[in-house]
Amino acid sequence: TTSPVRVARCACGQISATCRGEPLLVSLCHCFECQRRTGSTYGIAAFFPAGDVDLSGTATRYARAGDSGHDVVHYFCPQCGSTVYWEPMKKPGIIAVAVGAFADPGFPAPSQSVYRDRRHDWVIDQLSAKP
Repeated sequence: TTSPVRVARCACGQISATCRGEPLLVSLCHCFECQRRTGSTYGIAAFFPAGDVDLSGTATRYARAGDSGHDVVHYFCPQCGSTVYWEPMKKPGIIAVAVGAFADPGFPAPSQSVYRDRRHDWVIDQLSAKP
């Protein structure tokens, strides 16, 4: 079988991240920073080895301190404002890609949910729901 190749893009298509293979991890995050970054109640990231991701387009860089004390460097489109990928400096050699930027309903589901204490009460956490 061949490894999948998936392409994440910003809203205007100027930035893309072409990812080869399956993600190492797909994580749903309820932290306040992800809420602010997405404008939603959570963010979902797919983590890939940097060597499996080809980036194209011109991105604007924004760095913020993470709870770990390590920076998280976000890359977003200066045209449309979409955040497509980021580098969690706590995990060198890893690129996180916004799952929504793939626009693929068949993308693998999250395997973990973090910062659950910051989850909005009305958001159902599928990872903690019983079958």
